[in-house]
Amino acid sequence: MSQSAETIARQLLRCFKQGNKLLCFGNGGSSQQASHFVAELIHEGLPAISLTSDASVLTATANDFSYKEVFARQIIALGKTGDIAMGFSTSGKSENVLYAYEWAKKMDLGIIDFPRKGKNTPRIQEYQLKLLHNIWEAIHDNKK
Repeated sequence: MSQSAETIARQLLRCFKQGNKLLCFGNGGSSQQASHFVAELIHEGLPAISLTSDASVLTATANDFSYKEVFARQIIALGKTGDIAMGFSTSGKSENVLYAYEWAKKMDLGIIDFPRKGKNTPRIQEYQLKLLHNIWEAIHDNKK
């Protein structure tokens, strides 16, 4: 079931007001969606980190452990109770995103499995981008 922009915005604002942060991640085009959203939040002065942006961390983790662990290892290192892990996946089946959720749950982080609609990758990414902008707008409007 898909969450609305308002619901996600309220969850994120509650997280930020409690002094916590957002950890965002995804693969390929979804990694860019995650980084884009983090940039919007940083511009608002809100604590968010893209787990897709550091090539050294990603490649070292994939090489030394496995690609499955590239986001989970960062959640273990950076996450704390009350933070939110937000994953982007057009299929909803990305092994490394699902594994990151497992660790987020073990560490008592909130989880937002970013909503998707349909089965066509470009349409899902368009939907997610529009939803991201609606979430950002709700955060911007409610932060005032």
